[in-house]
Amino acid sequence: MSAEDSLGKAEALLERLEAARTRLEQTDDPEQAIEVLQELAELAREIETELGNARQAADTDGADA
Repeated sequence: MSAEDSLGKAEALLERLEAARTRLEQTDDPEQAIEVLQELAELAREIETELGNARQAADTDGADA
């Protein structure tokens, strides 16, 4: 996977993260807030993974040049 592909996935995940954050701000239900916080944590982990993949792909591409 290319660095560009990983960055594209990270951007899509960031959009999902922003939507979840908005839902969190709008809820008064503690149960729903916990669910959204768990979703936010998972999305953050996925974004971190994709950024690491992008960094690794960029390093590999740079080493091949």
